[in-house]
Amino acid sequence: MTSSLREEPDVRSAAADDRPVRYAGFPPKRPGRDAPRGLRARLSGALDRLDGDDVPLFDEPGPRGRRRIAIATAVSLALFAALVAVATQRFAAHGQLDPAKWRLFVEWPVIRYLLVSLWATVRVTLVSGAIALPLGALLALARLSGTAWLSRPAGLYVEVMRAVPLLLLIYAFLLGLPAAGLRLPLFWQLVWPIVLTNAAVFAEIFRSGVLALPAGQTEAAHALGLGGWQTMRLVLLPQAVRQTAPALVSQLVRLLKDSTLGYVVSFLELLNAAKVLGEFNHTIIQSYLVVALVYVVVNLVLAQTAARLERRLGGRGGPAGPVPSPGTATTV
Repeated sequence: MTSSLREEPDVRSAAADDRPVRYAGFPPKRPGRDAPRGLRARLSGALDRLDGDDVPLFDEPGPRGRRRIAIATAVSLALFAALVAVATQRFAAHGQLDPAKWRLFVEWPVIRYLLVSLWATVRVTLVSGAIALPLGALLALARLSGTAWLSRPAGLYVEVMRAVPLLLLIYAFLLGLPAAGLRLPLFWQLVWPIVLTNAAVFAEIFRSGVLALPAGQTEAAHALGLGGWQTMRLVLLPQAVRQTAPALVSQLVRLLKDSTLGYVVSFLELLNAAKVLGEFNHTIIQSYLVVALVYVVVNLVLAQTAARLERRLGGRGGPAGPVPSPGTATTV
């Protein structure tokens, strides 16, 4: 007995591959709408590459939604291009594009000055991350311990430090500690406030990674005779670190941006060096634009590192495999 809703072959394998089940003749294929070609296809592919693994978080848009996204993207790009053109025209009208104001950035003394300040920024980032990461892991373990005298102080610290602005904490180290008779070098006056605030963020990243693991991991470890701390150290924490590695690297980007507050303590990091260089040579705009380009390059390198880690460690799915899209057929 035939039917217009006859299933195509390998339906079970298609469902196992987390792909929606298709039926022959329903709905009828329309190449003009369901299979966009030319510019629409390239634009859709570019959006898919930009979205990455965020597709499982929401339903995939239909033809009308993709058309609206393409139109909104084209309008946004046109407005951005017009804004850049107007800014360039205004810069040229006020002489900011004069080659004499940009020539100094190819001179070795200026390049060396910027490289030294860039190394100072990187040094603050590396030292702060090296201290904040293990401190955040300890805070997460304390909150997950189930012991009141550990979890409650750790939870209070995390909530308070996530609420306190970093700039206010830097001013506390700059003005409060000398009043109490304790003076720190400029480097540590910037590093310790960054460590204290970012350790709270790292703690929440670690804790969310542990809580996101299936409950069967803990039950299986207990069935094998492992205790609470053994389960955390040998089973849960390694998987949580693997799943949250891209988020940890992304937080390092935020930590790099936090180092730009070094001007408060007169620490000569990259942004403060651009300010000094621009005021000395009367090239404020040029100095800030060059330094902004350097920050963009550094952040892109860190973002690529996070994406490479995510691909290397198997993505966000973790040990349980990738998360299926909503509405996807599954088999038992």
